[in-house]
Amino acid sequence: MTIQHVIFFGLTALIGLLTYLKCRGKRKIEGLSTKAANKEIFLAGGGLSWFFVAGSITLTNLSTDQLVGMNGNQMALLAWWELAAVAGLVILAKVFLPVYYKYECTTTTELLEKRYNDHHIRALIGTLFLLGNVFIFIPSMLYTGSLFMKSMFAVDAPIIIIAIAFAAVGSAYAVFGGLRAVAVSDAYSGILLLSLGLVVVFLAMQAIDFDFSGIPKERLTMIGGNDSPIPWHVLFTGMIFIQIFYWSTNQTITQRAMASPTIKEGQKGVMVAAGIRLLIVPPMIVIPGIVSYKLYGDIGDAAYGRIVGDVLPIYLSGAFAAAIAAAVLTSVNSVLNSSTTLYVCDIHEKYVGTTPNVPRLNAIITIVIVLIGLALVPFYATAESIINLIQQLYGLLSMPILSAFIVGLMFNNVDSRAAIIAVVFGVALYAFFSFVWNPIHYIHLMFITLLSCVAMAVAVSKWVFGTSPELRWGSDDEAASQEA
Repeated sequence: MTIQHVIFFGLTALIGLLTYLKCRGKRKIEGLSTKAANKEIFLAGGGLSWFFVAGSITLTNLSTDQLVGMNGNQMALLAWWELAAVAGLVILAKVFLPVYYKYECTTTTELLEKRYNDHHIRALIGTLFLLGNVFIFIPSMLYTGSLFMKSMFAVDAPIIIIAIAFAAVGSAYAVFGGLRAVAVSDAYSGILLLSLGLVVVFLAMQAIDFDFSGIPKERLTMIGGNDSPIPWHVLFTGMIFIQIFYWSTNQTITQRAMASPTIKEGQKGVMVAAGIRLLIVPPMIVIPGIVSYKLYGDIGDAAYGRIVGDVLPIYLSGAFAAAIAAAVLTSVNSVLNSSTTLYVCDIHEKYVGTTPNVPRLNAIITIVIVLIGLALVPFYATAESIINLIQQLYGLLSMPILSAFIVGLMFNNVDSRAAIIAVVFGVALYAFFSFVWNPIHYIHLMFITLLSCVAMAVAVSKWVFGTSPELRWGSDDEAASQEA
Protein backbone atom coordinates (compact mmCIF):
# COMPACT_ATOMS: atom_id res chain seq x y z
CA MET A 1 0.00 0.00 0.00
CA THR A 2 1.45 3.39 -1.04
CA ILE A 3 1.67 6.54 1.09
CA GLN A 4 -1.21 7.93 -1.00
CA HIS A 5 -3.46 5.07 0.02
CA VAL A 6 -2.46 5.27 3.68
CA ILE A 7 -3.25 9.01 3.84
CA PHE A 8 -6.45 8.57 1.84
CA PHE A 9 -7.89 5.83 4.02
CA GLY A 10 -6.58 7.44 7.21
CA LEU A 11 -8.26 10.82 6.58
CA THR A 12 -11.46 9.19 5.35
CA ALA A 13 -11.62 7.13 8.55
CA LEU A 14 -10.80 10.20 10.66
CA ILE A 15 -13.71 12.19 9.21
CA GLY A 16 -16.00 9.23 9.89
CA LEU A 17 -14.72 8.94 13.46
CA LEU A 18 -15.10 12.66 14.19
CA THR A 19 -18.62 12.58 12.79
CA TYR A 20 -19.49 9.58 14.97
CA LEU A 21 -18.09 11.22 18.12
CA LYS A 22 -20.04 14.42 17.44
CA CYS A 23 -23.32 12.64 16.71
CA ARG A 24 -23.31 9.62 19.01
CA GLY A 25 -26.14 9.40 21.47
CA LYS A 26 -28.03 12.33 19.94
CA ARG A 27 -30.34 10.46 17.60
CA LYS A 28 -33.17 8.99 19.66
CA ILE A 29 -36.16 7.86 17.60
CA GLU A 30 -37.85 5.33 19.86
CA GLY A 31 -41.06 6.59 21.40
CA LEU A 32 -41.21 9.75 19.32
CA SER A 33 -44.27 10.80 17.36
CA THR A 34 -44.05 10.77 13.56
CA LYS A 35 -43.61 14.55 13.50
CA ALA A 36 -40.87 14.44 16.13
CA ALA A 37 -39.13 11.54 14.36
CA ASN A 38 -39.23 13.49 11.10
CA LYS A 39 -37.64 16.49 12.79
CA GLU A 40 -34.91 14.35 14.34
CA ILE A 41 -34.00 12.50 11.13
CA PHE A 42 -34.63 15.23 8.57
CA LEU A 43 -33.88 18.44 10.54
CA ALA A 44 -31.24 17.15 12.98
CA GLY A 45 -33.64 17.81 15.84
CA GLY A 46 -33.31 21.55 15.13
CA GLY A 47 -29.81 21.51 16.55
CA LEU A 48 -27.43 22.65 13.79
CA SER A 49 -25.24 25.62 14.74
CA TRP A 50 -24.21 28.20 12.14
CA PHE A 51 -20.85 26.46 11.63
CA PHE A 52 -22.45 23.20 10.52
CA VAL A 53 -25.09 25.02 8.44
CA ALA A 54 -22.37 26.91 6.55
CA GLY A 55 -20.17 23.85 6.14
CA SER A 56 -22.99 21.61 5.00
CA ILE A 57 -24.40 24.11 2.49
CA THR A 58 -20.92 24.69 1.07
CA LEU A 59 -19.96 21.06 0.64
CA THR A 60 -23.41 19.87 -0.44
CA ASN A 61 -23.01 22.06 -3.52
CA LEU A 62 -19.23 21.98 -3.95
CA SER A 63 -18.55 18.48 -5.17
CA THR A 64 -17.04 16.87 -8.22
CA ASP A 65 -19.92 17.94 -10.46
CA GLN A 66 -18.75 21.51 -9.73
CA LEU A 67 -14.99 20.97 -9.57
CA VAL A 68 -14.83 18.55 -12.49
CA GLY A 69 -17.66 20.05 -14.54
CA MET A 70 -16.75 23.73 -14.25
CA ASN A 71 -13.00 23.22 -14.62
CA GLY A 72 -13.85 20.99 -17.56
CA ASN A 73 -14.99 24.05 -19.50
CA GLN A 74 -11.44 25.40 -19.04
CA MET A 75 -12.50 29.06 -19.00
CA ALA A 76 -12.90 31.84 -16.42
CA LEU A 77 -16.45 32.55 -17.49
CA LEU A 78 -17.85 29.68 -15.40
CA ALA A 79 -17.01 31.63 -12.22
CA TRP A 80 -20.26 33.53 -12.81
CA TRP A 81 -22.20 30.53 -11.51
CA GLU A 82 -20.50 30.92 -8.13
CA LEU A 83 -20.56 34.71 -8.01
CA ALA A 84 -24.27 34.74 -8.82
CA ALA A 85 -24.79 32.10 -6.13
CA VAL A 86 -23.89 34.74 -3.53
CA ALA A 87 -27.07 36.63 -4.44
CA GLY A 88 -29.08 33.42 -4.18
CA LEU A 89 -27.78 32.73 -0.68
CA VAL A 90 -28.47 36.29 0.50
CA ILE A 91 -32.04 36.00 -0.81
CA LEU A 92 -32.40 32.69 1.06
CA ALA A 93 -31.22 34.29 4.31
CA LYS A 94 -33.22 37.51 4.09
CA VAL A 95 -36.37 36.58 2.16
CA PHE A 96 -37.18 32.87 2.17
CA LEU A 97 -35.75 31.60 5.45
CA PRO A 98 -37.92 33.87 7.64
CA VAL A 99 -40.99 32.53 5.84
CA TYR A 100 -39.94 28.89 6.27
CA TYR A 101 -39.41 29.43 10.00
CA LYS A 102 -42.66 31.35 10.33
CA TYR A 103 -44.63 28.44 8.85
CA GLU A 104 -42.52 25.85 10.74
CA CYS A 105 -41.70 23.97 7.56
CA THR A 106 -39.92 20.62 7.40
CA THR A 107 -39.77 20.78 3.61
CA THR A 108 -39.78 23.82 1.35
CA THR A 109 -42.85 22.39 -0.34
CA GLU A 110 -44.75 22.52 2.95
CA LEU A 111 -44.79 26.28 2.44
CA LEU A 112 -46.77 25.75 -0.76
CA GLU A 113 -49.36 23.60 1.03
CA LYS A 114 -49.88 26.33 3.61
CA ARG A 115 -49.95 29.23 1.14
CA TYR A 116 -52.33 27.51 -1.31
CA ASN A 117 -54.18 25.52 1.37
CA ASP A 118 -53.83 22.37 -0.73
CA HIS A 119 -51.55 19.37 -0.18
CA HIS A 120 -51.75 18.27 -3.83
CA ILE A 121 -49.51 21.10 -5.01
CA ARG A 122 -47.04 20.19 -2.28
CA ALA A 123 -46.97 16.60 -3.52
CA LEU A 124 -46.53 17.67 -7.15
CA ILE A 125 -43.58 19.97 -6.47
CA GLY A 126 -42.07 17.43 -4.07
CA THR A 127 -42.29 14.83 -6.84
CA LEU A 128 -40.56 17.15 -9.32
CA PHE A 129 -37.76 17.78 -6.83
CA LEU A 130 -37.45 14.02 -6.40
CA LEU A 131 -37.24 13.47 -10.13
CA GLY A 132 -34.44 16.02 -10.37
CA ASN A 133 -32.53 14.40 -7.52
CA VAL A 134 -32.96 10.85 -8.79
CA PHE A 135 -32.40 11.39 -12.51
CA ILE A 136 -30.00 14.35 -12.54
CA PHE A 137 -28.05 15.01 -9.35
CA ILE A 138 -27.37 11.53 -7.94
CA PRO A 139 -26.08 10.00 -11.20
CA SER A 140 -24.05 13.11 -12.12
CA MET A 141 -22.39 13.19 -8.69
CA LEU A 142 -21.56 9.49 -8.82
CA TYR A 143 -20.19 9.81 -12.35
CA THR A 144 -18.03 12.91 -11.80
CA GLY A 145 -16.66 11.62 -8.50
CA SER A 146 -15.73 8.32 -10.09
CA LEU A 147 -14.23 10.06 -13.14
CA PHE A 148 -12.05 12.23 -10.90
CA MET A 149 -10.71 9.27 -8.95
CA LYS A 150 -10.03 7.37 -12.15
CA SER A 151 -8.26 10.38 -13.76
CA MET A 152 -6.20 11.33 -10.71
CA PHE A 153 -4.99 7.86 -9.70
CA ALA A 154 -5.18 6.16 -13.11
CA VAL A 155 -7.41 3.54 -11.50
CA ASP A 156 -7.69 0.47 -13.68
CA ALA A 157 -11.35 -0.19 -12.98
CA PRO A 158 -14.65 0.65 -14.70
CA ILE A 159 -16.22 3.91 -13.54
CA ILE A 160 -19.37 2.06 -12.46
CA ILE A 161 -17.38 0.05 -9.87
CA ILE A 162 -16.04 3.23 -8.28
CA ALA A 163 -19.55 4.71 -8.40
CA ILE A 164 -20.96 1.70 -6.55
CA ALA A 165 -18.41 2.23 -3.76
CA PHE A 166 -19.39 5.90 -3.42
CA ALA A 167 -23.09 5.01 -3.43
CA ALA A 168 -22.71 2.37 -0.73
CA VAL A 169 -20.86 4.60 1.74
CA GLY A 170 -23.02 7.66 1.01
CA SER A 171 -26.16 5.62 1.61
CA ALA A 172 -24.83 4.46 4.99
CA TYR A 173 -24.46 8.09 6.17
CA ALA A 174 -27.97 8.98 4.99
CA VAL A 175 -29.65 5.90 6.47
CA PHE A 176 -27.89 5.55 9.81
CA GLY A 177 -27.03 9.15 10.65
CA GLY A 178 -29.79 11.34 9.25
CA LEU A 179 -29.22 15.04 8.58
CA ARG A 180 -27.11 15.56 11.71
CA ALA A 181 -24.42 13.10 10.56
CA VAL A 182 -24.61 14.43 7.01
CA ALA A 183 -24.13 18.05 8.11
CA VAL A 184 -21.35 17.30 10.59
CA SER A 185 -19.37 15.25 8.08
CA ASP A 186 -19.95 18.03 5.51
CA ALA A 187 -18.41 20.63 7.79
CA TYR A 188 -15.31 18.60 8.65
CA SER A 189 -14.81 17.55 5.05
CA GLY A 190 -15.34 21.13 3.89
CA ILE A 191 -12.39 22.42 5.88
CA LEU A 192 -10.17 19.82 4.23
CA LEU A 193 -11.50 20.36 0.71
CA LEU A 194 -11.39 24.18 0.73
CA SER A 195 -7.86 24.22 2.14
CA LEU A 196 -6.47 21.71 -0.34
CA GLY A 197 -8.49 23.21 -3.19
CA LEU A 198 -6.69 26.52 -2.70
CA VAL A 199 -3.37 24.66 -2.58
CA VAL A 200 -4.23 23.15 -5.98
CA VAL A 201 -4.95 26.64 -7.35
CA PHE A 202 -1.57 27.94 -6.16
CA LEU A 203 0.41 24.92 -7.41
CA ALA A 204 -1.40 24.97 -10.76
CA MET A 205 -0.43 28.61 -11.32
CA GLN A 206 3.08 27.83 -10.17
CA ALA A 207 3.27 25.08 -12.79
CA ILE A 208 2.99 27.74 -15.53
CA ASP A 209 5.12 30.28 -13.61
CA PHE A 210 1.98 32.38 -13.05
CA ASP A 211 2.09 33.17 -16.78
CA PHE A 212 -1.25 32.97 -18.57
CA SER A 213 0.13 34.15 -21.91
CA GLY A 214 -0.69 31.96 -24.86
CA ILE A 215 -4.14 31.12 -23.52
CA PRO A 216 -6.87 32.37 -25.89
CA LYS A 217 -8.56 35.50 -24.54
CA GLU A 218 -11.98 33.86 -24.70
CA ARG A 219 -10.71 31.43 -22.04
CA LEU A 220 -9.77 34.29 -19.71
CA THR A 221 -12.56 36.83 -20.21
CA MET A 222 -15.46 37.32 -17.80
CA ILE A 223 -17.61 38.88 -20.53
CA GLY A 224 -19.09 36.04 -22.54
CA GLY A 225 -20.01 36.35 -26.18
CA ASN A 226 -23.19 35.05 -27.75
CA ASP A 227 -21.62 31.67 -28.52
CA SER A 228 -20.12 31.18 -25.05
CA PRO A 229 -21.58 29.01 -22.24
CA ILE A 230 -22.62 32.17 -20.36
CA PRO A 231 -23.31 35.16 -22.66
CA TRP A 232 -23.05 38.41 -20.69
CA HIS A 233 -26.72 39.30 -21.19
CA VAL A 234 -28.07 36.17 -19.46
CA LEU A 235 -26.77 37.62 -16.18
CA PHE A 236 -29.69 40.04 -16.34
CA THR A 237 -32.45 37.54 -17.13
CA GLY A 238 -32.49 33.89 -16.09
CA MET A 239 -29.25 33.64 -14.11
CA ILE A 240 -30.54 35.27 -10.91
CA PHE A 241 -33.72 33.17 -10.96
CA ILE A 242 -31.72 29.97 -11.39
CA GLN A 243 -29.85 30.96 -8.23
CA ILE A 244 -33.03 31.82 -6.34
CA PHE A 245 -34.47 28.44 -7.24
CA TYR A 246 -31.37 26.47 -6.30
CA TRP A 247 -30.44 28.22 -3.06
CA SER A 248 -33.84 29.33 -1.78
CA THR A 249 -36.33 26.60 -2.72
CA ASN A 250 -34.21 23.49 -3.27
CA GLN A 251 -34.79 21.12 -0.35
CA THR A 252 -31.23 19.78 -0.42
CA ILE A 253 -29.84 23.25 0.38
CA THR A 254 -32.53 24.85 2.51
CA GLN A 255 -32.93 21.80 4.73
CA ARG A 256 -29.65 22.70 6.46
CA ALA A 257 -30.70 26.29 7.12
CA MET A 258 -34.08 25.10 8.42
CA ALA A 259 -32.40 22.81 10.98
CA SER A 260 -31.00 25.46 13.32
CA PRO A 261 -32.39 26.16 16.80
CA THR A 262 -33.25 29.75 15.80
CA ILE A 263 -33.72 31.65 12.57
CA LYS A 264 -30.79 33.94 13.41
CA GLU A 265 -28.48 30.95 13.75
CA GLY A 266 -29.64 29.62 10.39
CA GLN A 267 -29.22 33.02 8.72
CA LYS A 268 -25.71 33.36 10.14
CA GLY A 269 -24.73 30.02 8.63
CA VAL A 270 -26.19 30.97 5.23
CA MET A 271 -24.32 34.29 5.18
CA VAL A 272 -21.03 32.59 6.07
CA ALA A 273 -21.67 30.16 3.19
CA ALA A 274 -22.22 33.19 0.92
CA GLY A 275 -18.86 34.63 2.01
CA ILE A 276 -17.12 31.35 1.18
CA ARG A 277 -18.84 31.36 -2.21
CA LEU A 278 -17.62 34.88 -2.93
CA LEU A 279 -14.02 34.67 -1.74
CA ILE A 280 -12.85 31.05 -1.95
CA VAL A 281 -14.83 28.98 -4.43
CA PRO A 282 -14.51 30.95 -7.74
CA PRO A 283 -10.75 30.42 -8.21
CA MET A 284 -11.12 26.73 -7.30
CA ILE A 285 -13.58 26.02 -10.10
CA VAL A 286 -11.87 27.86 -12.99
CA ILE A 287 -8.11 28.39 -12.51
CA PRO A 288 -7.03 24.70 -12.54
CA GLY A 289 -9.06 24.19 -15.72
CA ILE A 290 -7.52 27.22 -17.43
CA VAL A 291 -4.02 26.10 -16.48
CA SER A 292 -4.75 22.59 -17.76
CA TYR A 293 -5.70 24.12 -21.11
CA LYS A 294 -2.24 25.67 -21.39
CA LEU A 295 -0.54 22.46 -20.32
CA TYR A 296 -2.62 19.80 -22.06
CA GLY A 297 -4.98 21.51 -24.47
CA ASP A 298 -8.74 21.03 -24.62
CA ILE A 299 -9.29 17.85 -22.58
CA GLY A 300 -12.73 18.65 -21.17
CA ASP A 301 -13.95 17.03 -17.97
CA ALA A 302 -10.69 15.13 -17.47
CA ALA A 303 -8.87 18.45 -16.85
CA TYR A 304 -9.27 18.72 -13.08
CA GLY A 305 -8.25 15.17 -12.21
CA ARG A 306 -5.18 15.40 -14.42
CA ILE A 307 -3.92 18.76 -13.14
CA VAL A 308 -4.41 17.68 -9.53
CA GLY A 309 -2.57 14.44 -10.16
CA ASP A 310 0.34 16.30 -11.77
CA VAL A 311 0.86 19.26 -9.41
CA LEU A 312 0.19 17.78 -5.98
CA PRO A 313 3.05 16.00 -4.21
CA ILE A 314 2.40 12.37 -3.32
CA TYR A 315 1.70 13.02 0.35
CA LEU A 316 -0.90 15.69 -0.50
CA SER A 317 -2.54 13.80 -3.35
CA GLY A 318 -3.75 11.15 -0.91
CA ALA A 319 -5.19 13.87 1.34
CA PHE A 320 -6.86 15.57 -1.60
CA ALA A 321 -8.35 12.29 -2.77
CA ALA A 322 -9.82 11.90 0.71
CA ALA A 323 -11.25 15.44 0.50
CA ILE A 324 -12.79 14.76 -2.90
CA ALA A 325 -14.16 11.42 -1.75
CA ALA A 326 -15.69 13.17 1.26
CA ALA A 327 -17.18 15.84 -1.00
CA VAL A 328 -18.77 13.23 -3.23
CA LEU A 329 -20.05 11.25 -0.27
CA THR A 330 -21.51 14.26 1.50
CA SER A 331 -23.15 15.58 -1.66
CA VAL A 332 -24.65 12.17 -2.39
CA ASN A 333 -25.88 11.60 1.14
CA SER A 334 -27.25 15.15 1.30
CA VAL A 335 -29.34 14.60 -1.82
CA LEU A 336 -30.42 11.18 -0.54
CA ASN A 337 -31.48 12.63 2.81
CA SER A 338 -33.45 15.46 1.22
CA SER A 339 -35.05 13.06 -1.27
CA THR A 340 -36.26 10.80 1.51
CA THR A 341 -37.53 13.86 3.39
CA LEU A 342 -39.59 14.90 0.38
CA TYR A 343 -41.00 11.43 -0.17
CA VAL A 344 -41.90 10.76 3.46
CA CYS A 345 -43.33 14.18 4.33
CA ASP A 346 -44.85 15.24 1.01
CA ILE A 347 -46.07 11.99 -0.50
CA HIS A 348 -46.11 8.96 1.80
CA GLU A 349 -47.70 10.62 4.83
CA LYS A 350 -50.30 12.32 2.62
CA TYR A 351 -51.32 9.42 0.40
CA VAL A 352 -50.03 6.12 1.81
CA GLY A 353 -49.95 6.17 5.60
CA THR A 354 -49.87 8.93 8.18
CA THR A 355 -47.69 7.08 10.70
CA PRO A 356 -44.94 5.26 8.78
CA ASN A 357 -41.88 3.61 10.29
CA VAL A 358 -39.66 6.53 9.31
CA PRO A 359 -36.22 4.87 9.77
CA ARG A 360 -37.29 1.80 7.78
CA LEU A 361 -38.89 3.88 5.04
CA ASN A 362 -35.79 6.08 4.94
CA ALA A 363 -33.64 3.00 4.23
CA ILE A 364 -35.94 1.62 1.52
CA ILE A 365 -36.25 4.89 -0.40
CA THR A 366 -32.50 5.51 -0.17
CA ILE A 367 -31.72 2.10 -1.69
CA VAL A 368 -34.21 2.59 -4.54
CA ILE A 369 -32.81 6.04 -5.41
CA VAL A 370 -29.22 4.78 -5.35
CA LEU A 371 -30.00 1.90 -7.69
CA ILE A 372 -31.66 4.23 -10.20
CA GLY A 373 -28.74 6.67 -9.96
CA LEU A 374 -26.20 3.94 -10.62
CA ALA A 375 -28.16 2.74 -13.66
CA LEU A 376 -27.89 6.26 -15.16
CA VAL A 377 -24.13 6.71 -14.66
CA PRO A 378 -23.30 5.37 -18.18
CA PHE A 379 -25.62 8.01 -19.71
CA TYR A 380 -23.76 10.86 -18.01
CA ALA A 381 -20.46 9.39 -19.17
CA THR A 382 -21.45 10.32 -22.74
CA ALA A 383 -21.99 14.04 -21.97
CA GLU A 384 -19.73 16.58 -23.72
CA SER A 385 -19.91 18.98 -20.75
CA ILE A 386 -21.38 17.64 -17.53
CA ILE A 387 -22.12 21.03 -15.91
CA ASN A 388 -23.92 22.39 -18.98
CA LEU A 389 -25.93 19.17 -19.29
CA ILE A 390 -27.01 19.40 -15.64
CA GLN A 391 -28.11 23.03 -15.98
CA GLN A 392 -30.08 22.38 -19.17
CA LEU A 393 -31.79 19.25 -17.86
CA TYR A 394 -32.75 20.88 -14.58
CA GLY A 395 -34.29 23.75 -16.51
CA LEU A 396 -37.18 21.37 -17.22
CA LEU A 397 -38.05 21.51 -13.53
CA SER A 398 -36.46 24.57 -11.96
CA MET A 399 -38.43 27.47 -13.45
CA PRO A 400 -41.84 25.74 -13.30
CA ILE A 401 -41.17 24.89 -9.64
CA LEU A 402 -39.96 28.42 -8.84
CA SER A 403 -43.12 29.86 -10.41
CA ALA A 404 -45.26 28.04 -7.82
CA PHE A 405 -43.23 29.63 -5.00
CA ILE A 406 -43.30 33.11 -6.55
CA VAL A 407 -47.05 33.00 -7.17
CA GLY A 408 -47.70 31.60 -3.69
CA LEU A 409 -45.66 34.33 -2.00
CA MET A 410 -46.55 37.28 -4.25
CA PHE A 411 -50.28 36.73 -4.69
CA ASN A 412 -53.37 36.02 -2.62
CA ASN A 413 -56.40 34.17 -3.96
CA VAL A 414 -54.65 32.09 -6.61
CA ASP A 415 -56.31 28.70 -6.94
CA SER A 416 -53.87 25.84 -6.35
CA ARG A 417 -55.19 24.07 -9.45
CA ALA A 418 -54.13 27.06 -11.53
CA ALA A 419 -50.62 26.91 -10.07
CA ILE A 420 -50.45 23.17 -10.82
CA ILE A 421 -51.58 23.75 -14.41
CA ALA A 422 -48.91 26.44 -14.76
CA VAL A 423 -46.20 24.09 -13.48
CA VAL A 424 -47.18 21.34 -15.93
CA PHE A 425 -47.37 23.93 -18.71
CA GLY A 426 -43.90 25.19 -17.78
CA VAL A 427 -42.33 21.72 -17.96
CA ALA A 428 -43.88 21.19 -21.41
CA LEU A 429 -42.84 24.66 -22.59
CA TYR A 430 -39.22 24.26 -21.56
CA ALA A 431 -39.12 20.77 -23.06
CA PHE A 432 -40.29 22.34 -26.34
CA PHE A 433 -37.55 24.96 -26.07
CA SER A 434 -34.91 22.33 -25.27
CA PHE A 435 -35.74 19.61 -27.77
CA VAL A 436 -37.70 21.27 -30.59
CA TRP A 437 -37.01 25.00 -30.91
CA ASN A 438 -34.25 26.90 -29.10
CA PRO A 439 -33.87 30.28 -30.81
CA ILE A 440 -31.87 31.90 -27.98
CA HIS A 441 -29.64 30.85 -25.09
CA TYR A 442 -31.21 28.35 -22.70
CA ILE A 443 -30.83 30.69 -19.70
CA HIS A 444 -32.99 33.29 -21.51
CA LEU A 445 -35.48 30.52 -22.27
CA MET A 446 -35.59 29.63 -18.56
CA PHE A 447 -36.50 33.26 -17.79
CA ILE A 448 -39.22 33.22 -20.45
CA THR A 449 -40.52 29.95 -19.02
CA LEU A 450 -40.72 31.45 -15.52
CA LEU A 451 -42.62 34.54 -16.65
CA SER A 452 -44.98 32.41 -18.73
CA CYS A 453 -45.73 30.14 -15.77
CA VAL A 454 -46.48 33.04 -13.41
CA ALA A 455 -48.75 34.67 -16.00
CA MET A 456 -50.46 31.34 -16.70
CA ALA A 457 -51.17 30.68 -13.01
CA VAL A 458 -52.70 34.11 -12.43
CA ALA A 459 -54.71 34.08 -15.67
CA VAL A 460 -56.09 30.55 -15.23
CA SER A 461 -56.99 31.25 -11.61
CA LYS A 462 -58.94 34.35 -12.62
CA TRP A 463 -60.54 33.28 -15.89
CA VAL A 464 -61.05 29.55 -15.32
CA PHE A 465 -61.52 29.15 -11.57
CA GLY A 466 -63.10 32.55 -10.93
CA THR A 467 -60.79 33.86 -8.19
CA SER A 468 -59.47 37.41 -7.86
CA PRO A 469 -55.66 37.21 -7.53
CA GLU A 470 -54.17 40.09 -5.56
CA LEU A 471 -50.52 41.13 -5.43
CA ARG A 472 -49.42 40.77 -1.82
CA TRP A 473 -45.61 40.51 -1.58
CA GLY A 474 -44.66 42.08 1.73
CA SER A 475 -47.21 42.25 4.55
CA ASP A 476 -46.72 39.47 7.10
CA ASP A 477 -43.77 37.82 5.30
CA GLU A 478 -41.90 41.12 5.14
CA ALA A 479 -42.60 41.62 8.83
CA ALA A 480 -41.18 38.17 9.56
CA SER A 481 -38.05 39.06 7.62
CA GLN A 482 -37.61 42.33 9.51
CA GLU A 483 -38.08 40.58 12.86
CA ALA A 484 -35.32 38.15 11.91
